[in-house]
Parts: sequence; C-alpha cells; structure tokens
Amino acid sequence: MSKWGVLIILCAAQFIMVLDTTVMNVSVSSVVEDLDTTLTQVQLAITLYTLVMGSFMLFGGRLGDLFGRRRVFAIGLLVYGTGSLITAFSPNIGVLLFGWSFVEGAGAVLVMPAIISLTAANYEGRERATAYSALGGIAAAGAAAGPLIGGWVTETLTWRVVFAAETVVCIVVIACVRVIADTKASGSRRLDWGGTGLSALGLGLIVIALLQAGSWGFIRPSGALTIAGTEITPFGFSVVPFMIAAGVFVLIGFVGWENRVIAHGGTPLMHPRLLRTLHLRNGLVMLVAQQTIIGGMFFVIPIYLQYVLLKDAFDTGLKLAPMSVAMLIAAFASPKLAATQSPRRMVTIGLVLVIIGSSTLVSTIEPQLQGVPFAIGMAVFGAGFGFIASQLGNVIMSSASERDRGEAGGLQGTAQNIGTSVGVAMLGALLVASLSSGFNQAAQADPDLSEQTKSQIAEASADGIEIISRDQLDDVAEANAVPQAEVDTLVDSYVDAQLTAIKGAILLVIFLAGLGLVIARRLPRIPGAELGTADADDSRVSNE
Repeated sequence: MSKWGVLIILCAAQFIMVLDTTVMNVSVSSVVEDLDTTLTQVQLAITLYTLVMGSFMLFGGRLGDLFGRRRVFAIGLLVYGTGSLITAFSPNIGVLLFGWSFVEGAGAVLVMPAIISLTAANYEGRERATAYSALGGIAAAGAAAGPLIGGWVTETLTWRVVFAAETVVCIVVIACVRVIADTKASGSRRLDWGGTGLSALGLGLIVIALLQAGSWGFIRPSGALTIAGTEITPFGFSVVPFMIAAGVFVLIGFVGWENRVIAHGGTPLMHPRLLRTLHLRNGLVMLVAQQTIIGGMFFVIPIYLQYVLLKDAFDTGLKLAPMSVAMLIAAFASPKLAATQSPRRMVTIGLVLVIIGSSTLVSTIEPQLQGVPFAIGMAVFGAGFGFIASQLGNVIMSSASERDRGEAGGLQGTAQNIGTSVGVAMLGALLVASLSSGFNQAAQADPDLSEQTKSQIAEASADGIEIISRDQLDDVAEANAVPQAEVDTLVDSYVDAQLTAIKGAILLVIFLAGLGLVIARRLPRIPGAELGTADADDSRVSNE
C-alpha cells in the first residue's frame, strides 16, 4: 500500500467518529419519536457520549503507550463497532444510552488518541503537517456529511441504518490495520488508576453541572437535585456552582496526584510538565473553545429547524448543507494556505468568520425561514470553522516530543470531547432556562389566560420546560384540560419564547468566539508546515 494508504485508513476511522454525533443531532426528532422519549433525554445521550470520551481519553492514550497504539486502535474499533450495532437495534432510550453513550464512547476512547499518535508515527516533517491537516479536513467532512447522510437515511430508511453501517466500516478498517507502522509499547504495564478516577470525576462533575443548569438553576434554584426525596440546595443556592467548584478542585487534586506518582517513581496518566509547553497548552484551550462553539451550534440549529420550523431530518440536512460545503472547502484548502500562513492567522480568520456567520444567523431566527440570509450565515460560519479545525492538531502534536505523543493525543481527544460536551450542555441548559423563564413570564402577564392555566405553567416551568413543537404543545394543552380558547395564545407565547431562547444561545456562541480571538493570539506565529518540522523541544515551539 502507498505511504498515503495509512492515512486513508486513519481518516476512515476519524470520519465515523465525527459522523456519529452529527447524525444524532440531525435525526433528533425522529429518535425522540421512535424511542418514545424526550429531547432532554437525547441531549443527555449526546452529552454523556462526549463526556465518556473526554473523561477517559487520557486513559485511552495511556493504554496505547503501554500495549501498542495499533493494537489498541484495533481493539477500540471492535468495541466501537459493537456499540454501533447495539445502538442500531436499541428498543428504548436506556439501551441507546448504553450502546451509544457508553460502549461506543469507550471504543472512541481507544481509537481517537491512537489515530493522532499513529499519524505522528507514520509521517514526519511536511508530510506530518499535511496528514494532520487532512485529518482536520476529514473531521470537517464528517461534520459536513453527517447532516446530509443522516437526514437522507433517516427519512428514506431509518436513523438506525447509519449506526449499522458504522459497524461494517469498523470491520473493514480492522482488516487493514497491519499496514500501519507502530511504535514500541512501553516496558511498564502499571496503570495510574488514581489519576484516571480523579480526572474522570473532575471533568464529569463540571459537565453534568452544566448539563443540569437549565433544570436546577445556575445560581438560584429552580428545580433542584433531589436525593431520596430531599432537594439539595446548599445555603439556599443551586447545587450547580458547587459542583463546578468541586470539579475544579478535583482536577487540581489530579495534578497533585500525578506529581506524587512521579515523585515515587511511577508512571502517571499525564505528565503535568506537558501543560507547561506553551503552544500545546494554548492549542488545547483553543480546541476546547472551538468544540464548545461547534458542539453547541450543531445542537441549537437543528432544534430551530425541527421544533420551530417543523422540518424533517432530510430538510434539516439540506438547510445545513451551506455550512457543510463551506466547512469542507475551507478545511481542504487549509493545507495549502498553512504552508505560508501561521496557525495564529488562520485561526483568527476562522473565528472572525464564525462571528460574522453567527451574527447573520441571529437576525434570521424567525417563525418563517429566511432562506437566503440563513444560508449565507451558515456558509460563513462553516467556512470559519473549517479554517480553525484544520490547524490545531498539528499545533498540539508538534509541541510534544516522541515519548509524549500518546499523552498529547489523549489530551487532544479530551479537549475535543469535553468542549463538545460543554457546548451541548451549556447551550442546551441556556435554551431550557431561557425558554422556561420567557414562557412563564409571558403567560403570567397575559390577561386572557385563566389563573388555573397560569398556575399550571408556573409549576411546569419550575423544573424546566421541555422543548417541543407547536403540534406537541397542542396535545399537552389538551391533556391538561386547557380551554381551547387559551391554546392559541399559549402556542404563540411558547414559540416566541423558543425563538428568544435560540437567539440567546447563538449570542453566547458569538461571545465564546470573541474569547477565542483572545486565546488565538497565543498560538504559533510560524507557518503550519514549518511547525510540523520543528522538534517539540525547539524553543520556537515551547517558549515563543
């Protein structure tokens, strides 16, 4: 097989890793109906999937160091394919959570760090920079193709077919892994279980707190965490900020634990010194910001299309197509541009385009689709993200020495998936909180609604209102014996609250992209191709 045949194999694995989440996003209403569940439960599945990956990605990278990255890559694909098959045949949300969020997530924990490390092992210099750009492009292609593939298959057949097909792809890739060159496994087989537990606990507390903020309240309790019938509201506040603080302290403890392991001559899950490498650290922070933005947008925009405009999965995919095509073009144009332009400039251009595209989208969020402006906003946003996505892998991995590439790959996967989890959780929580508050306020101020109806809405809003369509709200109103004369008023108020909540979520994306511009100033100023040839210990990379 040619030298680029290895990259094709790795890109195939990368493609299905990314395709998975985008298919779930665009098929969300069909999954909700098919499994007789709620949007909140599907949001939980999406968040847990990326949370499992993010929380244990360092562990997966370490297993690759210990037992050989090619072997762990193959085992991970086997686990991932098994999870995809379970998901394809899941009869309810519980089985889907097990198959997709946990089994597939566990497989991805093994596969994703191995993809990054095996790329570094099989290519050097400019070829490595090109390979990482290609992987970024394939990630963009998966994100781009997911809505179209998922939408078409969901409407023509069923969303389950996509997951069954992923199992077939896994089998084909496993059959080809022998052509991939591997690095020697580490002599020590001891695992840092304490570090693994602390890192997973700290990250899990933060993401779960953000996920539940819409239901529990961020500062003031709305609903509350309830254990054995007791509401947990420390000092009269929501438990969310306390969970986030606890997660931060656990992660600080994780760093202390790793230093202790090193001091006693052990092998840590992650060497804290890696985070002292300037460009690696800044690349990781930028990656978290990037994934928070795209993860949130891929969750919010399909909600607008499917629950406000009542588009089916295929129509949703078509409306996302301008973003998909622009993202793909920008990602594959980036390697040539990166030969002469620095990652800092490329990422900055991408973030500016993300801000312009998101600002355009906010102006189009109305009860009727504004086709041309919406398509332009999606295309500009997609182009911006395509430029960003193709740069950060090379920045991160070129900042790590050969011995640290497994850990660096794990850190990259952690940042990528925690960012996605935070994006879905944070924007989802903002949607629920804004929708509940806005709908309740409109209802309480409406003189045409009875006191009984207002009381029902206030009670429902306390724990966070589900995101549903206009037709579903009609059914809920009928089931709760709301007088027919009040239903139209309720529906209009609910749709207005939905639109306001969606606009608020996109405004948060703009704010995050603005913060990203500040972070991007810390990225390397040398062209990406030159960065790919630099040794990780070169002062240009480590200390610039």
